Amino acid sequence: MLKPHAAQRGDKGGKVNEKIKKIVTAVLQAGGRAYLVGGAVRDMIYGVQPKDLDIEVYGLDAEALASILSTFGRVEAVGVSFGVLKLRTPEGEELDFTLPRRESKSGRGHKGFMVSVDPTMTPRDGASRRDFTINALMVDLSDGRILDFFGGVEDMKRGVLRHVSPAFSDDPLRVLRGVQFAARFGLRIDPETADLCRSLMGEYPTLSKERVWGEWEKWARKGVHPSHGLDVLVQTGWVELYPALSNMIGVPQDPIHHPEGDVWTHTKLVCDRAAEIAARDGVLGDDRVVLMLAALCHDMGKPEKTTCRDGRVVSPGHAQAGVTIAAEFLRQIGAPAAVVERVCVLVGEHMSYLNVAQLDQNAQARFVRRLAHRLGEGGETIPMLLRLIEADHRGRGEGANALPAEIAVISQVMEREALSAPPEPILKGRHLIALGWRPGVELGRALKAAFQAQLDGAFNDLDGAIRWVKSWAD
Repeated sequence: MLKPHAAQRGDKGGKVNEKIKKIVTAVLQAGGRAYLVGGAVRDMIYGVQPKDLDIEVYGLDAEALASILSTFGRVEAVGVSFGVLKLRTPEGEELDFTLPRRESKSGRGHKGFMVSVDPTMTPRDGASRRDFTINALMVDLSDGRILDFFGGVEDMKRGVLRHVSPAFSDDPLRVLRGVQFAARFGLRIDPETADLCRSLMGEYPTLSKERVWGEWEKWARKGVHPSHGLDVLVQTGWVELYPALSNMIGVPQDPIHHPEGDVWTHTKLVCDRAAEIAARDGVLGDDRVVLMLAALCHDMGKPEKTTCRDGRVVSPGHAQAGVTIAAEFLRQIGAPAAVVERVCVLVGEHMSYLNVAQLDQNAQARFVRRLAHRLGEGGETIPMLLRLIEADHRGRGEGANALPAEIAVISQVMEREALSAPPEPILKGRHLIALGWRPGVELGRALKAAFQAQLDGAFNDLDGAIRWVKSWAD
């Protein structure tokens, strides 16, 4: 059953709801028609609260629409040549209004076409320029009717991602939009749409890294079924544009430890488990992006390191080997430097926990302190690493729910040592200066040595640090 749209329910707030009703009435009185379009309609049918409301107005030119909107607040022509107007209300709300536009292909890439505003277009013509049928739905704001010209509602019921028209090819970024939509809504791609996407592979170089990152970030930030998005990458052939991903396909794993199959199958499962863990633990925003990308990248070193030894498939050193590969992939998709750093430190450390349960208590404490320090240098924490380790273990198919004992050991030491954040040096330069040390190379060397001793457990308070450094200096 279709859900009512936001303008009817007042999801954006009562005042804005009333404002929209008044604007719609004014548009009607001027001879126009206002429709809620795009992702807002899709999200509300899925039962997801839309972040923004995009309203498209037919039958009026930009000047007439701006005149109407100006009676409700301040109007900004943020993209007047593309027919985009932004209304800022006295209550501080923002509403985006667009006019229907025609586009004609004139070159490569998303900039390679001519755009002209055409208020005389019909709603069907306007919807035909959308990417996927699930995004081509419209709601007539005058009566609440849903307009579905291309079978978008049925595609939503079937869980299918299908392009609207050949105009899909105007912007190759739409393929990556399909990847993140599939991940967010658990969709599979229509075969004809997959073929069309495959034909656009040659235009990938025309996409800016900023736009590419925008779609990958949504895959990581919003994906509930991330493996569905990765399936779309494979089915469209676009996975070949990312060797770090395609190289994992078909790489064997030891069936005893990995009964689920090859590295790619494992990676998809790990991404799905990471999404579940993020939801369980309330991991949001940039932290979720980092966790999901770490899940995607954690075994990128296996294609290089996998070999057969004594009849067993092994991948020694794959964690460290994967750091460079992951960094290259993340830079390829335009990830910010801070994200690259955080993901790479998690990739490099995701196997470091092995055998820690066999150490004595003192050795376990030393290990965890040093682990916290290494993670901290990359902007990460032990809890994030433990989430990745859990996802890695649970991404082995059925029967993989029992977690390694090392997770509990590390968690216990972390709590005992208060290491949810990286350890800070107890001994500071000011302490040594108070003891009569002079600033310089020797002071710096003493501080570094003291911190290493602290990580090893030589002391745990300032008095102990001072005793230690005096002994070290002697």
